Amino acid sequence: MAEALQVSLCNELLADEGLSVDAQCEVAAALGYMGLELALGSLVPRPHEMTDAEADALRARIEGHGLQVTGLHWLLAPYPDLSITDPDRQAETGAVLDRLITLCARLGGTVLVHGSPAQRRAVDGEDPARTRDRLAAFFAPRAERAASDGVTYCIEPLSPAETDVITTVAEGADLVDAVGSPAFRTMIDTSAAGQGEDWPVADLIRQWVPDGRVAHIQANDTNRGAPGTGQDPFPAIMAALRASGWSAPVAVEPFRTTVSASVTAAIGAATLRTAWEAAA
Repeated sequence: MAEALQVSLCNELLADEGLSVDAQCEVAAALGYMGLELALGSLVPRPHEMTDAEADALRARIEGHGLQVTGLHWLLAPYPDLSITDPDRQAETGAVLDRLITLCARLGGTVLVHGSPAQRRAVDGEDPARTRDRLAAFFAPRAERAASDGVTYCIEPLSPAETDVITTVAEGADLVDAVGSPAFRTMIDTSAAGQGEDWPVADLIRQWVPDGRVAHIQANDTNRGAPGTGQDPFPAIMAALRASGWSAPVAVEPFRTTVSASVTAAIGAATLRTAWEAAA
């Protein structure tokens, strides 16, 4: 069974307040986070154009604070014109994602989280099974790249309010099966799952985490804040996660602040740790 909880912080709220990378790291380290899950678009306008030397320098800055880059998310947010579902834009989109996969590995990350709802709208009139098959064909080369670079690429189920493509963990798992690579898996975002699934998040964890298709967890409240800023049952969620033997980092990903980004990050980390320890 898993022991100490590893908690990573999604950095964008700190970046939105104008904090430098070093200042972001200082906040995260002071709060006991072990790493940052980076939204590279919060640091540079076109992340895929980051050079190897720039990635190496960024990694060194973060590791200099005793932290690590745990992964990347918001992959296509800086690219409003790209799409994984539009056949006319898939080639360019794939090239951007391939570079982000390599950058993730170079930065020391182990997981990429593919949310980006605006870049995954269903094609009008297309049968969902056909969409799934086309997505499997699109993601197969990404999975090969991820495997080669030693990282895991996760499709993130989002709520139906955000997108109409992959809105449940079951649909994410179905795409995982269609791609058929251990480097391509799905994940659970507790806010999205709490808004869009028919089952409580704790039940989803008990159902999906043990079978290996879920490779990442992002923790946030259905109010879009950090864990502990709303009414979501994080004691039950973390108890289910601990009982599953979870040992990978859990990423705190709030979309709105309570007082400030640093206070929000503090509430999120404390809520998860308290619930985890209570489940021991």
